[in-house]
Amino acid sequence: MDQMAMLKIYGACLKEPALQYPPSNFGDVNKRRNVKWKSPRASVIPNFHLPMRSCEVKNRRNVKRKSPQAAAISDFHRPIPSFGVKNTTSVDDIKSLRLITAIKTPYLPDGRFDLEAYDGLVNMQIEDGAEGVIVGGTTGEGQLMSWDEHIMLIARTVNSFGRLIKVFGNTGSNSTGEAIHATEQGFAVGMHAALHINPYYGKTSMKGLVAHFKSVLHMGPTIIYNVPSRTGQDIPPGVIYSVAESANLVGVKECVGNDRIKLYTDKRIVVWSGNDDECHDARWDYGATGVVSVTSNLVPGLMRRLLFEGKNPSLNAKIMPLINWLFEEPNPIGLNTALAQLGVMRPVFRLPYVPLPRPKREEFVNIVKEIGREHFVGEKDVQVLGDDEFVLVGRY
Repeated sequence: MDQMAMLKIYGACLKEPALQYPPSNFGDVNKRRNVKWKSPRASVIPNFHLPMRSCEVKNRRNVKRKSPQAAAISDFHRPIPSFGVKNTTSVDDIKSLRLITAIKTPYLPDGRFDLEAYDGLVNMQIEDGAEGVIVGGTTGEGQLMSWDEHIMLIARTVNSFGRLIKVFGNTGSNSTGEAIHATEQGFAVGMHAALHINPYYGKTSMKGLVAHFKSVLHMGPTIIYNVPSRTGQDIPPGVIYSVAESANLVGVKECVGNDRIKLYTDKRIVVWSGNDDECHDARWDYGATGVVSVTSNLVPGLMRRLLFEGKNPSLNAKIMPLINWLFEEPNPIGLNTALAQLGVMRPVFRLPYVPLPRPKREEFVNIVKEIGREHFVGEKDVQVLGDDEFVLVGRY
C-alpha cells in the first residue's frame, strides 16, 4: 500500500470516534446532534451575584456551538421586566410627606434580621406620626445586606405596614444594572417609591448621571439622594433639572445644605432635608417639604412637632444635643448604640460598625434624661451597656 493511501485511511479513522464513542454520563457533554440542547436553569443559583458555572460544553469541530442564553439567569434578579412593573402610588401623595424615617435594621446574635424587633420599630414610627420609612438605606445598613435580604425586608414592610405608612425602598446602586434589577424587584413586591443615589466610588460624568437616573425613573415614583460626603460626588442642579421632566421624579433628598434646597424650591422641585441639624430651618425658612430623618428613630414625636407645628427654635435647640451626639461618629454607629441602650433592639452590630465607647454611652443616658425618657421610643429604662454586652458579627 502506498503512502498516500495510508494517509487517507488514517484521516478517515480520525473522524470516526465522534460517531463510535457512546454518550458520556457526565453532564450532557456528548449529546448527539439530533438531541436539542437546553441551557442550565438558573434556579440552582439562589444568589444573583454568584456567576453561573459552565456545566455543559460542546467543542466538536463538526457541531455548531450555541452560547448559553443570558435569560437562564433570570429567576432572582429579573422577576418582571421593567416595562411590566405597575405602580399605582400617587406621586403627589408622596410629595406631601413631611416626616420620613430612615429606619434602622436590628439583628439577632447570629447576624440575621431580628424581624420582631424591626416590626416593633416600624410600629413605633407609625404610632408617633412618621409618614414614611426608608428601608435598607444607609441608616438601615442596606450596604451590608445581600439583595436577597434587601428585597425581602422591603416586601415584609409593605405587606405588614404598607396601608399605614409609605414604604421607600433604597434600591440604588453604583451599578446601573443592579439599580435596575433591584428597582424592578422593589416595585414588584409593592414598595411605594424608590430612593436612588448617584454612582459612588466608580464615579461617572454628568451625562452619565442623567443616563443612570433615567434608566430607573420610568419604573415608578423616585427620590434622588444627594450626599457627597458618602458618594464623593455632588449631584449638581443641572442633573436634577435634566431629569425633572419625568413625571416620576418625586423630589430630592438633599444633604449639601439649605442654600441648595432653596435653589430647588424656588423652581418648585420638592426637597427633603437630609440633615437633621438643619431640617427645622430648611422646613420653615427655605421651603423644604420635610426631612428624611435618622433622629426620628429615637424621638419620632418630637421630630413630627418640629415639622408640623410651625417654627419652634426652643424645641429645635432641645433636640440639638441628641442630634450632635448621633453624628459624632459616622451614622449609624450612634443610632445603633442608642437603640440598644434604650432596650428596643439587641446590642448586635454587623461589622464594620462597632458601638460608641463607654464615655459616649454614658453621655447618651444623660441626654435622654435631659430631654425626657417619655419622648424616646421603647418602654425600658435607658442604661449604660458594658463592652462585653455588645455582639459584633463579621460573617452574615
